[in-house]
Amino acid sequence: MTAAANTHFAPPALPDDERVAGDTTSIGAPAALAAAAAAALLAACGGGGGDSASGGPDSDPQNTVPPTEPEAARFLGQAGFAATATDFASVKSVGYSRWLEQQFDAPRTQSHYDWLVAKGKGAEANRYSLDGTDATLWRKLISSPDQLRQRVVLALSEIFVVSMNGLPIAWPQFATAGYVDMLEERCFGTFRELIEGVTLSPAMGVYLAMRGNRKEDAKTGRQPDENYAREVMQLFTIGLNQLNPDGTPKMVNGKTVDTYTLQQITDLARVFTGWDFDIDSADVNGLDFSYMKRPMRQNASRFSTGEKKVLDTVVPATADGAAAMKVALDTLSAHPNVGPFIGRQLIQRLVASNPSPAYVQRVAAVFDNNGKGVRGDMRAVIKAILLDSEARQRSTAPSGGKLREPLQRMIQWVRTVGMTSPGDLWAIGDTSNPSSRLGQSPLRSGSVFNFFRPGYVPPNSQLGTNNVTAPEFQLCNESTVAGYLNFMQSLVGNGIGDMKPDYTADLALAADAPALVRRHAQLMAGGDISETTITTIATAVATIKSDTDANKLNRVKASWLMVLAAPEYQVQK
Repeated sequence: MTAAANTHFAPPALPDDERVAGDTTSIGAPAALAAAAAAALLAACGGGGGDSASGGPDSDPQNTVPPTEPEAARFLGQAGFAATATDFASVKSVGYSRWLEQQFDAPRTQSHYDWLVAKGKGAEANRYSLDGTDATLWRKLISSPDQLRQRVVLALSEIFVVSMNGLPIAWPQFATAGYVDMLEERCFGTFRELIEGVTLSPAMGVYLAMRGNRKEDAKTGRQPDENYAREVMQLFTIGLNQLNPDGTPKMVNGKTVDTYTLQQITDLARVFTGWDFDIDSADVNGLDFSYMKRPMRQNASRFSTGEKKVLDTVVPATADGAAAMKVALDTLSAHPNVGPFIGRQLIQRLVASNPSPAYVQRVAAVFDNNGKGVRGDMRAVIKAILLDSEARQRSTAPSGGKLREPLQRMIQWVRTVGMTSPGDLWAIGDTSNPSSRLGQSPLRSGSVFNFFRPGYVPPNSQLGTNNVTAPEFQLCNESTVAGYLNFMQSLVGNGIGDMKPDYTADLALAADAPALVRRHAQLMAGGDISETTITTIATAVATIKSDTDANKLNRVKASWLMVLAAPEYQVQK
């Protein structure tokens, strides 16, 4: 960054839908300077992984008290969204492991379902509306004190994908709310409990067409829908290829080995028949939408008869729908692929895009056995991910770390500056627009394959040349870089709706530009922003006078925007 900044920070006068992607003339010189810096992100290297070669559980988990404040901030950026003052003090006092235990035991705040009911979203006029759904999702992501749960739920929502855009039914808002509430309830239990909750969720039943799935009919030629049978294997449990314990594919004669066949999808689809909403058909058009928070129930008349198979496991003809479902989920959950397949994706969502095979193997080993003979203990898996030496030691490799997804960046900043909604409105709305907002919004993925694929390798890049997986870069292009900056510039300058940033602590440092920028850099990046970049930003901020309260506020806003734009911040190490 070499351009000089103006002595003021001018929020854009144009509304979101009138800004032009890539046009920095509307966001003031400090923001233009930030945009120039952020453009470098398109060529940045982000990924993950270390070089440890050992397998099995980490022999030296990093469960001590963080040695420095940047390390505490870095940990909180992985285990939650932001280094709030409360969490900062807590993790420095009790240490990593105890902080995680406190978060595991933290009470849940008001459910999404109950909030929507309290806001009157169950009125007849809202039968086919998503009104309030974005608001309640932002409400918990931004304000709930159980940061770890919210971060894990967001991660799980990007693995077991349901999109509110694909729910063409009555009460889609309550279907979405019920699904996320279920993830909250089960995210710290066992994987087996979690995958059953996912499978029998009304929202998932609609999204992947298992709800109402009927047995075969020889007269009409009807066959059970195979959609969920395919995705529960491909995306939710075992993946496409047989894996080694470290997540690398098994090879036979130089080729990968499939985990299942087309016939096995057809066989499994017969198991997933007969399930529907837990409501009497006569009431489905009424105002009782409570079935959206209950698991689907079995309708025996629609369940496929005869013997069935789940991979190589036989489901006897005597098994009813519930028993057959149990065999299917037990079989898939016990498959040796699940630990490395799901473990690697959770590492990607929390710590590193390109984790080393040794890291994956250590996490998979904990998935297989938590030390007490329990398989799929999600608490143990999450602790293994966050306390692993590769998580706690900052990577210096070009492929180290991960690109912070746009949602994570925004939530982190909003939490850091203490934005709340006094009117309980949380009116951020849908942030999916890539040219004027984030190009990503909670529970609004374009498909079951999430906003980005876990195996994505950016083409025509250094990452691609080195075959480094970097999923979030699938969202990164010229349009989304400019859109993110425009949106964040508006939030920094004005807040949104009744949500306003609290700059009290920043204004106390506004006269000292280096101290101000250093504070922002530590809170957001946990020591990842270099002194060179801090000095460059501080030099630009210092060109803004600090002789009035208005100018001091402009300094604060300029510093925040340039830190948010810095590639060193956006790539979390």
